[in-house]
Formats: sequence, structure tokens, C-alpha cells
Amino acid sequence: MTEFDIVDAAAIRDGRATDAYFERTEAALEGAGRNPRVVAEVTADQFPDGDFELFAGLKDAIALLEGRDVDVDAVPEGRLFDGGPVMRIEGPYLAFARLETSLLGFLSHASGMATAALDCRVAAPDSSVLSFGARHVHPSMTAAVERSALVAGFDGFSHVAAGDLIGREASGTMPHALSICFGRGEQEAAWRAFDEAVDESVPRIALCDTYSDEVDETLRAVDALGDRLDGVRLDTTGSRRGDFRHIVREVQWELDARGHADVDVYVSGGLGPADLRQLRDVVDGFGVGGYVSNADPVDFALDIVAVDGEPAAKRGKLSEAKAVYRTADGAHAVGLADRSGPADAESLMEPVIRDGEVVADDAADLAAATERALADAEAVGYGADESG
Repeated sequence: MTEFDIVDAAAIRDGRATDAYFERTEAALEGAGRNPRVVAEVTADQFPDGDFELFAGLKDAIALLEGRDVDVDAVPEGRLFDGGPVMRIEGPYLAFARLETSLLGFLSHASGMATAALDCRVAAPDSSVLSFGARHVHPSMTAAVERSALVAGFDGFSHVAAGDLIGREASGTMPHALSICFGRGEQEAAWRAFDEAVDESVPRIALCDTYSDEVDETLRAVDALGDRLDGVRLDTTGSRRGDFRHIVREVQWELDARGHADVDVYVSGGLGPADLRQLRDVVDGFGVGGYVSNADPVDFALDIVAVDGEPAAKRGKLSEAKAVYRTADGAHAVGLADRSGPADAESLMEPVIRDGEVVADDAADLAAATERALADAEAVGYGADESG
């Protein structure tokens, strides 16, 4: 028994992190002496419907499939899709049968969170947006949360251990607990203690809504830290928030009236895209938590579409290997892989693994994925209907 309820990497890699019926399928096929060569595709929607989602989780999927007797093609991480496959696997079925559960988990969860993060990114394209959602998920999931947010273009995240895995430094300054530990009326002592103890590279951003009015605490923070104060964060509980936009504008007005217009204002606490659109012109940055970390997974399925070179598919699914394209007008198109695609269209599927060896250069590179996500969002007009 492990100390925590965490399925470890070895169990995932060995295929033990699977649904029981795949073990029984293996037993049945092996007992019958059957192991056909199949083509299988990971798909959410068969035909394009204009409802784009952001593809993420490919890094873990590649790690899972590397070294197996398979060829894999995939849409690079960070591309938008709205129909057709995002991944194609070809090889003996028993080479990857028991990996389906973990594979879909990697792709479904990360793509759902990345899509939610992109909702927020396009809602406030010129603002700093940080991921604060790690506290809403099992600790084993935190790196996936933060990485998915970065794929969508978030500027940073809060979780320290996730940063160790991703290779990025976590962001964040202080919680309400710091002020509470010093006691009511002693907020200045808390802010000064932070300033004296924390490395100079960390911005001096004071949390200003613990015990009293946001304007009151903001002006007290200015008096306490003077020119060392970089910004204030408002994380007011929803039950006490009222008109949040008005509160932010009042804080900024009083800062400006006292010659401190250079003090930035950040907000957090249960925010989603609608809040970001409403506040983006009056704040400098946002902390977004549950909207990303609690996002519904994309409903991917892995379906066999060919067996030993012959078309095959269950009812309601399309047989044969497919290709997906970004057309010149920014739309998504799906066609048979052995046919020509639409004129002037960009093919989205790329070779990722050949004979078990990774051949992709940057299909799952984080910086490249972010660049693709933002470019695709612009190309397809992602979020344009809600930009007002």
C-alpha cells in the first residue's frame, strides 16, 4: 500500500493503469492466437462542428507510447480542433490495447483544461493571467493543470512542485493567512515581514482585503511599503464583493489621487472568462483557479478504424485512416488519409513515433505549443463571439 492514493509512473508505463476489460481482451485474443494489425484513432467528434477545443497532453502520450511496436501520428500540442482524429496509432493491437485508459486520460483531461485556459487567455489578451487552480485537484495532477494553462498562453502558475517538473518557476506572493497570523489591525506588520523576508526577485504585491475595505488596506500598504510596493491583489470573498469592477476602479482612483498610479492592481477569486472581459480594462492581471482546473475533460474515444488493411469501425464511427486540415479560411476539415486534402489547406497530422522511436521535433514542446495555440486562436477567431 502506498502512502498516498497515487497510481505511480511504473503502473502507467506497464499498462496496469487500465480498465479490467482490456486485460480480459488481451487474454481472449492471446488464447485465440489473434493479434491483428490495426489502425486506431483518438477522436472527440467525427465531423467538424465549429466548436473548437485545444489539444494538450501529447507529451505524456508520447512518453506512454514510446518504445512500443507502433507508428503514431498526431496533431501537435497547442493546435485547435473541432472534428476528426487528433491521433492515429498503427500496429499490432496487443502492442497498445491496455494503454488506452491512460492514453485517453492524458489527452482528455489536459485538453479540457487547456481549452478552458484559452477561454480566459482570449478574454484578456493584454493582461497577465496566472493559474491558481492547483488546490482544486489531487496533488498528483498539479503539473498537468499548470502545463495545460501554459499551453494556452497563461503567463505563470502557483504550484512549486509542478514548476520543478515543468522547468518553470512558480509565482505568487501572500495568502490571507499571513495577515491573519499577525492579527487584526496588524496588516502593516505582515506586509513588512514579507518585504523583509522574501527574495528581492519576488514582486512586492500586497493582499489588501483581509480585514477591512479594499481601499483602506491598499492605502495602508502604500504607507507601509512606499516605493517598494509593486502592486496590490484583491481576492475578496464573493459574499462581500458587491460590484467588483466598481471596487477596482475606486482603488485605482485613490491610488492615482495620491500619486501612486504606478501601483498595479491584480484580482483573483472564482474568476472566469466573463469576469476577465468585464475587468480587463481596469486591472493589470488575474489569478484564475477553478475555471481551468475544474474544466470538463474532452470526451475523446479510441476507435479501431481498420483491421489488417481493411476498413472497420463500430456503429456511429467512420472507418479508415483520416487526415485533418486547417483550411485557408481558418476552418477545420476532415478527409480520408489516402486522398488529397482541400486546396491551400494545411495538414495538421504529423509523424510522432515510427517503429517505437520518437521522430517529432517539437510536437509536444511547451513553448512551441503555446505559440501554436495563440496563432490558431487568432486564425479561427476563437472567442470572437464573446469578445465584447
